[in-house]
Amino acid sequence: MEEKKLDLNSIIGFVLIAAILMYMLWQNQPTPEEIEAQEKAKQEQIDAEAIAKEKAVDTFVATPEDFSVAATDSMQLVNLKNKIGSFAYSSSLSSATQEETVIENEVLYLKVNNKGGYLTEVKLKQFVNYDSVPIFLIKDSNAIFSINFGTTDNRILNTKDLYFQPTLTKSGDNQILSMKLKVSETEFLEYRYELKPNDYMLGFSVRSQGLNKVINSSQQVTLDWKLKGYRHAKSIAYENRYTRLTYQHDGGKINKLGQAGDDDEIEKDVEWLSFRQHFFSSILLTDKPFKTVALKSENLAIDEEIDTIYTKSYAVSIPLDLSAGEINESLNMYYGPTDSQTFKQYDRGLEESIPFGWGLFGWINKSLFIPLFGFLSGFLPYGIAIIVMTVLVRLVLSPVLYKSYLSQAKMKILKPEIAEISAKYKDNPMKKQKETMALYSKAGASPMSGCLPALVQLPVFYALFMFFPTAFELRQKSFLWAEDLSSYDTIAELPFRIPIYGDHVSLFPILASIAIFFYMKMTTGQQVASTPTQEGMPDMGKMMKYMIYFSPIMMLFFFNNYASGLSLYYFISNLITIGIMLVIKNYILDEDKIHAQIQVNKQKPKKQGKFQRKMAEMMEKAEEQKQAQKKGKR
Repeated sequence: MEEKKLDLNSIIGFVLIAAILMYMLWQNQPTPEEIEAQEKAKQEQIDAEAIAKEKAVDTFVATPEDFSVAATDSMQLVNLKNKIGSFAYSSSLSSATQEETVIENEVLYLKVNNKGGYLTEVKLKQFVNYDSVPIFLIKDSNAIFSINFGTTDNRILNTKDLYFQPTLTKSGDNQILSMKLKVSETEFLEYRYELKPNDYMLGFSVRSQGLNKVINSSQQVTLDWKLKGYRHAKSIAYENRYTRLTYQHDGGKINKLGQAGDDDEIEKDVEWLSFRQHFFSSILLTDKPFKTVALKSENLAIDEEIDTIYTKSYAVSIPLDLSAGEINESLNMYYGPTDSQTFKQYDRGLEESIPFGWGLFGWINKSLFIPLFGFLSGFLPYGIAIIVMTVLVRLVLSPVLYKSYLSQAKMKILKPEIAEISAKYKDNPMKKQKETMALYSKAGASPMSGCLPALVQLPVFYALFMFFPTAFELRQKSFLWAEDLSSYDTIAELPFRIPIYGDHVSLFPILASIAIFFYMKMTTGQQVASTPTQEGMPDMGKMMKYMIYFSPIMMLFFFNNYASGLSLYYFISNLITIGIMLVIKNYILDEDKIHAQIQVNKQKPKKQGKFQRKMAEMMEKAEEQKQAQKKGKR
């Protein structure tokens, strides 16, 4: 490639061009008269800028930087005016900066930014997270609250980009913050906040005045609310399990988006929306149900091993109805604990957002366990309150346990006779079944009577399974080695992570697993002894022996990351159950007396009920049909 160099001709050419340019500049310099005219024109331009600034009520707010540039250059101001449209009055005010106004009471610390007019910081004063850092529900731009609308001059505006003018006043003990986005002193969009003393509920309203000629009523006006929930607990996965978007709609129905993954829904007649973050909630309430709401939830906590900042991302989009071309929405905002006692104070059904369980299970929690635990924890340490409640529950259920054990004892005594019937009618299954049922009926025993007590206890078991992880009272309450009864207890940290189990060792699940092992060993032995062996049926003894080991292992793995209060309950519950069973076996039930009573019952004439007679008739007919088929084949 040829190397490019400047030769002599090029140098001469550049010198000539420079000389010509300097001559032209000298020839065209202004005369004294022209200089005087330019200065006069400049002054007229400055005066025009001042007039334009005073009359600029017709422009849309820009950034403070854009506005400061426009204020010094009339052409820039004209360009800015063409660019943005309405609401320039707010830009001309001193509020057109990203300054914040603080309102607070005994429980909440709130910041509202001029830009957007919405909360940019919400701190709960009385709570800290697992790392002793104050609880923030909103901070560092994790939330957006805005209204989108079209204007009559064909612009689409978003309030999050506009500057509001704050005015802080008091009404008695209440603090009132008015944030106005102004077209003029009498034309504006207003966010009005009212904070009462010692209250998590924030009064909030959105209204416009004199904007019916600015807002294009033929286009949809939409309220958008978005929030990314901060992680507050030690276990991301555990906290995320109870972090969900919940809402009330259609006259009191409660529904929620999916817990595990991403989900979205469009719902009608929504009365409130809760962005629940396990033990803390951000809730938007309306006096007049929203006709339609688009809801969306996105899971952000994918991997427990990653130090995740956020758990879930929530978003709702709400079309607003205009009244005579104006916005007028009366709302409330709740920022505080997900606590049933706190929620009940507002009489809005917010306690239904807590996952106490569906149907019967939720009713047991709300009607029994929540009041009982609230009473006990009022004068006892929380760990002791759990133990006392466990004792009371097991004592109440002890008659059910007695019935179950009595049924197993009867079945154990009848086992030899059932074996005789099986051998006698081994070639006649229908007859064998009939005789076996007759024996059960005469003896007053039933193989199903042992299952019914377990079914009775199942609702209680599941209700408590839902109660402990959602009991706000247990949050950060310690007992023995457990620092927080609402989270897992840790006695050792592992240098690696075991799938499902985790990267730590919890002691309460170990104790609960040991207790359930001995409990199942006792009950399984009794069941094997009382269960008749039947041909063609799987060996129940082997299956039950497998369950002796499978259940404790499952308990150990599954509950290692669960609330230690729940593991404490199961540990104490199984210990008490073992004790009750030993008392029943050794001091209450006498197998000889039971056997004697069975013999007496067998001698008494047993009148068959209508159902039993019907079953016997059906079995006899089935047997006759079977015999007839055999004869036909011959």
